[in-house]
Amino acid sequence: MGSVARPGRLGGDAKAAVAVALTVVLASLAVYFVWGEPGQVSGSLAGVGRGSDLGPYRVGEFAVALEAGQSGDPSDDHLEITHHSSPDRILWATIPGESFVAAARGEETVRQSSAHFFIEDEVEDIHPDQTIDRVEKQGRALVVAGRLLDGTGDVDYTVAFSPVTDGRLRFVAEVEEPYDRLYLTYASEPEERFFGFGVQYTHFDLKGRRVPIFIQEQGIGRGEQPITWAADWQADAGGSPFTSGASVPHYVTSEMRSLFLENYEYSSFDLTEKDRVQVEVFSSRMRGQILSGDNPAELIEQYTEYSGRMRPLPEWILGGAVVGLQGGTQEVADISERLAALDTPVAAFWLQDWVGQRETSFGTQLWWNWELDRGHYPDWNSLRERLAEGDVRLMTYVGPWVATDIAKKKSYRRNLFKEAANKDYLIRNEEGKPYSVRTTDFSAAFVDLTNPQARTWIKEVIKEELIGTGASGWMADFGEGLPYDAVLYSGADPKSYHNRYAEEWAEVNREAIREAGLEDDAVFFSRSGYTKSPGESTLFWLGDQIVSWDEHDGIKSAVTGLLSSGLSGYSLQHSDVGGYTAIDGPLLTYHRSKELLMRWTELAAFTVVFRTHEGNRPEVNHQIYSDAETLRHFARLAEVYAAWKPYRLELVREAAGTGLPVVRHPFIHYPDDPEVYGLEYQFMVGPELLVAPVLDPGERAVNVYLPAGQWVHLWSGDEYGSAEEGVYETVSVPIGEPAVFYKEGSDAGRRFRKELGRCGLL
Repeated sequence: MGSVARPGRLGGDAKAAVAVALTVVLASLAVYFVWGEPGQVSGSLAGVGRGSDLGPYRVGEFAVALEAGQSGDPSDDHLEITHHSSPDRILWATIPGESFVAAARGEETVRQSSAHFFIEDEVEDIHPDQTIDRVEKQGRALVVAGRLLDGTGDVDYTVAFSPVTDGRLRFVAEVEEPYDRLYLTYASEPEERFFGFGVQYTHFDLKGRRVPIFIQEQGIGRGEQPITWAADWQADAGGSPFTSGASVPHYVTSEMRSLFLENYEYSSFDLTEKDRVQVEVFSSRMRGQILSGDNPAELIEQYTEYSGRMRPLPEWILGGAVVGLQGGTQEVADISERLAALDTPVAAFWLQDWVGQRETSFGTQLWWNWELDRGHYPDWNSLRERLAEGDVRLMTYVGPWVATDIAKKKSYRRNLFKEAANKDYLIRNEEGKPYSVRTTDFSAAFVDLTNPQARTWIKEVIKEELIGTGASGWMADFGEGLPYDAVLYSGADPKSYHNRYAEEWAEVNREAIREAGLEDDAVFFSRSGYTKSPGESTLFWLGDQIVSWDEHDGIKSAVTGLLSSGLSGYSLQHSDVGGYTAIDGPLLTYHRSKELLMRWTELAAFTVVFRTHEGNRPEVNHQIYSDAETLRHFARLAEVYAAWKPYRLELVREAAGTGLPVVRHPFIHYPDDPEVYGLEYQFMVGPELLVAPVLDPGERAVNVYLPAGQWVHLWSGDEYGSAEEGVYETVSVPIGEPAVFYKEGSDAGRRFRKELGRCGLL
């Protein structure tokens, strides 16, 4: 019997948990301790039954073969999977002579702080070695069966392969209970790059990393120091390079291999070894699919057949800026007038504080009681009607939980917590009471979405209180914090429902707009998500970045998140212009600078939706309206954004039909150019535009990689590049002119530049 302690920090990140004492004396942070990650479980292929036909077996359009050595020695034996369209290209293979299935028994200890989770897993009774006793067809499926060994006993297992479509092959690996840790190990090339895994903020290429898949708050700092230490010391909210509210068990590699899991339980992808991948799931059953495609676009299309594709955005939100404001009716009216004076194209004002504001140790937060605060927004209807005259919409905010202390609010019409609690619509703790989760200075409780009546209730709240007050859309926040020990109405296991809750929250919002007759017009944007969220959410945003330049949690992480999530079906994705989280303490400050805001504005002008946020501490952040120069800059970039609207509409329709993201990594179009694999912070908009945003302070020139071909510089019209090979070019990037190119001969590029000229923007 084997036993190994496997402590692993898998969380500790959130916008809602850093108090005013965040910047305590850094010397006190020396007690901070980071758990080490475990190694891989490995074993040998101890025997292969020689009475079985080794294949290859035709399984739909795929072929599965057990390749065996000539001597009967299993050290050369392995499984291979190919596709009939390219029989010489291996899509998936095990490692010769080594086990590819292993199992163990585990018991995890989970600690939660707000929506941050810390998981320590104790594993025992590991069965690392494997036999293959039989390989046989069962209907359309191929079943590989045998035993897992630990030297003292054995456990039966099966791995079944079955066709789903011509390009997708399902695998289901199972072991007997009580074994609830399942490992699948298979081969990888040493130079193979791994991309995707949903929203990953720090690394685009995950080779060499261990990637946990368990959604939670992304964190404050996420490795940037000393802010991460401080956030962890104060509130367990610092996070790590892998914490994400929308991690997804899916990848695409540079070798045109792609695999995803269908499981909802906690899983991890260990890519730390050069020659192998090890996937672990907290279950006795691992279910997933292997994809076939000749290029990244085909693989994304195959994957999004399963995950769902995002519906086209309505045209109104693509025509101008979505301006995030707080402060009440007069504040919105004043900023609206200033923007109108500059002829700024504005699609909507996003007013997250429509429910009223409260001051907490984290800054300015909202009353999570989803009704209009008419004291904060008097004359709401007049404001809405006045804006509508200029074709400007209003957007608001909602979440899947309600604050427990609404009785402290000065004025309210409904106490949604009391309503939901009285009707048993909230998730419960083990004592049978509403499960209250602490977040900064107050607590909140989740609506139990497994209860059909609770779902109906929260949908009615959305329809009556948001849509009923004239909102054309809203931020559908949170969704990643369902407690691991929640008691659910349906009896569902919270360990597997945790990741599913984000999908269900998006589904509830989608049902609400459908039932209101607004499915093609209303827009809600989500930060939490899992595999099937793209089929429900109308738009995503990247959560809460710090107002900084860094790669862990600042502007650079927004670019990485855009690119990684786009490979996993999150085709319509954007960020808060300027970031969100500011820190204002005596020893540690993160205030949004004017330059950061201006450069982030440039970045956002080339994403699908162009939306600003004042942040958690608006008073310390530079805002688009802080001075005349910044406001003019914002107005100009809003015009730039509007100028490529026709192309954006094309790409949004393409995303709905194929799953391809609007903003995409060059790898999608240039997979045969190894140089693009290492590109971290430049991107393409569709196949025609290439953008290298300015992501460092004081930068007035950037080095941009142009794949083979001729490229036209958007602002000057000058030609760059080489027809024979990709080249690096250094280009000037004055404020207001990030490095943007279009392919020579591109109709979309020519139309864009012509429109810029017509508007006097060149």
